[in-house]
Amino acid sequence: MGRIRRRRDENYQEFGNSADQQYNMAYKRVKRIKSFYVHALVYVLVNTVIIISRSNRDLFNAIEFWSWETWSTALFWGMGLLAHGFSVFGRDLFFGSDWEEKKIQQFMDKDKGDKWE
Repeated sequence: MGRIRRRRDENYQEFGNSADQQYNMAYKRVKRIKSFYVHALVYVLVNTVIIISRSNRDLFNAIEFWSWETWSTALFWGMGLLAHGFSVFGRDLFFGSDWEEKKIQQFMDKDKGDKWE
C-alpha cells in the first residue's frame, strides 16, 4: 500500500469515523482486490491461449516455440500484474508488518543461546 493511502487510512482510524465511512473504505478495498483477481484471471487465460496457439502452430518446429514472440506478452504483462498486486496488497505482501521485529527477536534469542556462561 502506498504511503499516501496508508496515511489516509490511519487518519480515518484516528478520528473514529462512522460506520458508513468504514463500510465505504472496506467496500473500496474489496473492489480493488476483486479487480486484481480479475486481472490475474484474464492474464492466465489470455497467455494460455497465446501459448497453446503458438505451440499448435509450431508443432514441428520447437525452436520457434521458445522464441521471444511467444513469451514477451506473458513477461511484460506479468510485470504489470506484479505492480498491480503491490498496489493492492502493499509491500507487506511478502514481509508482514511486524516481520522485522520478529527477525530481530529471533536473532537476539539465538545469540542468547550461543553465549558461554
